[in-house]
Formats: sequence, structure tokens, C-alpha cells
Amino acid sequence: MRRFAPALALSALALPAPALADLPAPVRAMIDAAIETGDEDTVRTVIDLARTTNPGEAAEIDAILAAYETDLAAAAEAEAAAEQERIRTAGLFDNWSGKGELGAFRSTGNASNTGITAGLSLVREGIDWRHKLSGRADYQETEGVVTREQFLAAYEPNWKITDGLYAYGLAQYERDRFQGFSARYSVSGGLGYDVLTGEEMTLSVKAGPAWRRTEFVGGGSRSDLAGLAALDFDWQLLDTVTFTQDASAFVQSGSSTFISDSGLVAKVAGDFSLRLSYTVEHDTDPPAGAVNTDTLSRVTIIYDF
Repeated sequence: MRRFAPALALSALALPAPALADLPAPVRAMIDAAIETGDEDTVRTVIDLARTTNPGEAAEIDAILAAYETDLAAAAEAEAAAEQERIRTAGLFDNWSGKGELGAFRSTGNASNTGITAGLSLVREGIDWRHKLSGRADYQETEGVVTREQFLAAYEPNWKITDGLYAYGLAQYERDRFQGFSARYSVSGGLGYDVLTGEEMTLSVKAGPAWRRTEFVGGGSRSDLAGLAALDFDWQLLDTVTFTQDASAFVQSGSSTFISDSGLVAKVAGDFSLRLSYTVEHDTDPPAGAVNTDTLSRVTIIYDF
């Protein structure tokens, strides 16, 4: 159901209506009242009824509809132009949306324990650019000894080439001492495409060359050229339940990294949701003393803003 500003309704009421003398006054009053509501569905329903009950004045009724549709298109165009201008003139801290997460995790692999997890993701949509910021931390301490410490921070700008095609850049930092590295830096750039953009299902894929530098806990470091491929899939199963699947692969001559994150998000109340997720991270050639595969089960509360 589409609604428009009162200005549109008033404008439509003031439109010149040539050759409407034969249209009964009550019928014209009914059409005018429908236009005044600003509800397009109501207007079209009333006009259809007026045409059915007054077949002799069909041409005059069609003239009213044509004038209404012209005004409708002009209002939509003006609204779109105003929205674009608002985005173009927005300040640095405007037009951001995002979500925060807080909850608990259970891990297996290099460390088997339970701890707390927190995450934050932000998106800023512009005319030609989209900016993404994300961060996550998993931490657990037992009797004063840290048994889980994993941090990730990433920044990804997108430049929109067409409606679906975009160029991306990525800068990412990771820290996971239990996987054997005190820091891992990743930089990538390439192309992405929004394959699905429906209300119930979205799918975005991207790929490009990458460079990674790993600083090991035991000392020393390594730099490698790599290739990055990733996907982001969301499927709204029910009005309040969404399935999410994120996957990425850094493929290189050294230790390649494959990550899969599957989740179910259920709306709880207002802007709050509950998320259950399962993450698998596999390194083909981890540092000495570390195992290849880590898994992480998370239960988090999400706040959308």
C-alpha cells in the first residue's frame, strides 16, 4: 500500500479537469475524497468503481486518473531527488546502520572451553559507495589463565559500478594466540556481485587477489600472496526467522584458511533478536602445535540500530 504526502493529495485536487461537467457531483466528491487520503490503492479502487457505475463518463474518469498518475510520478521523482540530496550532503557520522551482539560461545579444536563473545557491524549506504565496518571478540579466562583470546576487525569499502556489480577493498586484522599467531593482516581488492536482492533472499559474492602477513606466537613472520573468495547469503524462512550463511576462503601457497559461519536469527521483541550460529575455521598448514580445525558455537542477543 503506497501513501504520499498531503501535498500530493492537495495538488491532485487542484488539477484542472476539462470536460468533467457530465460527471455527477457525488461521484467527483468521492474521487476527490479518495485522493485526499493519499492512499494509491484506495484511489484506484474508487476510480474503478466510478468507471463501472458511470460507463458514460469513462473518458472523464480516465482523465482524472491520468492527471493523478502524472502527479504521482512527479511526487515520486521529487522524493527520490530529495533522498539523493540528503545522502550526498550527509555528514561523516550520518546514514550508518548496524547491529551489536553479546552472548556466549563454546569452542572445540585448539581450545575447548566456554566464554563470552561480542560483535559489532556497521554499514553506511551512499549513492556510489557503501562502507562496512565489523569487529568481533571471543574471550575466556579460567582461574586467572586466558584460555581463549580471538579478535577480528575489518573494513570494507564498496564502489557501486552498476546496480549489482561493485568493486571492493578489504583490510582485516586477526589475533588468535591459540591458533599460533599473534597477528594476521589481510588486504584484498576485487569485484563483487549482488546475485539475489529480493525481500526474502539475498546473495552476494566477491573474489579477488589478496596479500596476508602472519606474525607467529613463537617468533618470526610470513607474507604470502593469496586469492580471496567469499559469499554472504540470507534467507528469510519465516516473518521472524532468518537463515544466514557466510563463507570465505583465503587460498595461498602456505596455510590457506577456509571459514564457514551458519546461523539462525529469530526476532524476539522490537529491535532485539536471538542468534544461534556455528562456525568452522580450517587452516591447511597451521603453526606447530596447533590443530587444523576450530569450531565455535555461539548464542547471542542482537540489537539492531
